[in-house]
Amino acid sequence: MEFDTEVAAGNFYQKYAKTSGFGTRLSKGHKDKNSDMMLDRVFCCSHEGKRPKDKRNMVVKCPRAETRCDCGARMKISCRQAEKYRVVQFVAQHNHELSTPSKTHLFRSHRHMTMAHEAEIDMARSCGIAPKQSIELMSKQVGGRENLGFIRDDLKNYLRSKRSIPMMQGDTGGVLEYLQRMQLEDPNFYYAIQVDEDDLITNIFWADAKMRTDFTHFGDVVCFDTTYRKHKDGRPIALFVGVNHHKQTIVFGGALLYDETIGTFEWLFDTFAKAMMGKIPRTILTDQDGRMATALASQWPTNHCIYDYENENDFLEGWSEMLKMYCLEDNKWLKKMFDIKEKWALVYGRETFCADMTTTQRSESMNSVIKKYVSYKHDLLEFFEHFQRLLDDRRYDESVTDFRGNQSTPAVTFPCKILQHAASVYTHEVYERFKDELCKGIDCKWEVDGELGKQVIYRVTPYGKTSHHLVTYDSSKNSISCSCKKFEFAGFLCSHALKILMTLNIVTIPDAYILKRWTKAAKIGNVCVSSESSQEMESKAKLSFRYKELSYLYMQLMTKTSECDEAYKIAKDGF
Repeated sequence: MEFDTEVAAGNFYQKYAKTSGFGTRLSKGHKDKNSDMMLDRVFCCSHEGKRPKDKRNMVVKCPRAETRCDCGARMKISCRQAEKYRVVQFVAQHNHELSTPSKTHLFRSHRHMTMAHEAEIDMARSCGIAPKQSIELMSKQVGGRENLGFIRDDLKNYLRSKRSIPMMQGDTGGVLEYLQRMQLEDPNFYYAIQVDEDDLITNIFWADAKMRTDFTHFGDVVCFDTTYRKHKDGRPIALFVGVNHHKQTIVFGGALLYDETIGTFEWLFDTFAKAMMGKIPRTILTDQDGRMATALASQWPTNHCIYDYENENDFLEGWSEMLKMYCLEDNKWLKKMFDIKEKWALVYGRETFCADMTTTQRSESMNSVIKKYVSYKHDLLEFFEHFQRLLDDRRYDESVTDFRGNQSTPAVTFPCKILQHAASVYTHEVYERFKDELCKGIDCKWEVDGELGKQVIYRVTPYGKTSHHLVTYDSSKNSISCSCKKFEFAGFLCSHALKILMTLNIVTIPDAYILKRWTKAAKIGNVCVSSESSQEMESKAKLSFRYKELSYLYMQLMTKTSECDEAYKIAKDGF
């Protein structure tokens, strides 16, 4: 191919890169010394080369993630032998995963705020429209954020640089129409309505396909809370939320409740389980609502509910000292709380997997986010529309983080094999937690406490502390456990266990201690949530069961394949 100018060649390669799923940057070029004309130029993949050594490594607290992996994809143009710029070299192969077309706009090279963008934003600000609302409006005008040409971070940078110079009866029909319309748009949108004796809507539960698919991957631990009341008639908004492999809060389902009775909660938990094809979480974190606890015991009797002492005796001593210090020995509420300590004291729940969450802070943080989207001025229909905006924004943030995780590797600031292994399997956020544990482990002291066959018991003492932890390593099984139960609770190894692994020169994390839910591959593959329980099931019931299960698996497939043109075509041809 030939081009009239270097700019035209660059624009072509940029367009090709955006279609193919990678970012670009300018590489080396040579100019004519006499005319200052560019003789040749190389346009390359943004993953080309290796990052040079940063002299600030000793003082940088949060180094940028590594994106370069010596990719050789490039296009070279030259006008040395012709009047026009001719392509003299083209390398199409990449040595890394390419992005899906729906996320390619996130590459730095494909983002640019034009003067027209800036003028539109300035005009919106002069009319009192907030930046967030203006970017939403502009996105709609061009058919989605991926067509906008810039992201929210670019808008923030622009503004920063600029600064530096009640449910009423009449609502019922509308709500039903809205829910039915959502189900038409998304066949796997699930909703349930409970009505009172006058056939008026009292409670509403809903979950779309993304929520249900997320639950299959990350529904092992759920936070549930009803502390937020913000819509027109003051009904509690109940949210089922969890945490994904990026440590981001995700929503599994939402509900608008008329009241908070035992019956309401029983209906809600039963409805949630039905929406998730019978799957219930391993652990649920709630507030200390007695009616909620009663409903949970009735509907999900196998669940654990929990709240930092690692030893029971230490907890009991600490509790007693607290009562004496503040003269609270006769406090009735504290006595009541102590009677149900097994439900909230972490010492009784160390072996309960909680995805590293100790309270309902996920629900509470989500409640604070809702305040930015939903107002008392909104009726129910407006509530649903604004709540959907919240979900869209959260999911876009997740998409951005997915992109970052697929296109870069956490920066390993000091040479350590086990840390490099962690960087290759964990997401950026979980890697940082793992690195913190590893760094704490370096300063721990250890000594052998005893041996039992192939098992060696180590006494590990954290730096600056007198208390110790017992770590047991079995060389025949390559298994390790610690009395602090960090792995059982959080899903990644503690500093004490890592200290012993490093001492034994074990340079990779044993496979048994890498939970898929914390890895980059957390959402790869489908999750089967139920199985046929009885061979003697009636034929009609069996037919219904199979239909539901296949529909649920189909939903997971649709949710994934709709994000990518190639996957969409493969799935469509397969069907």
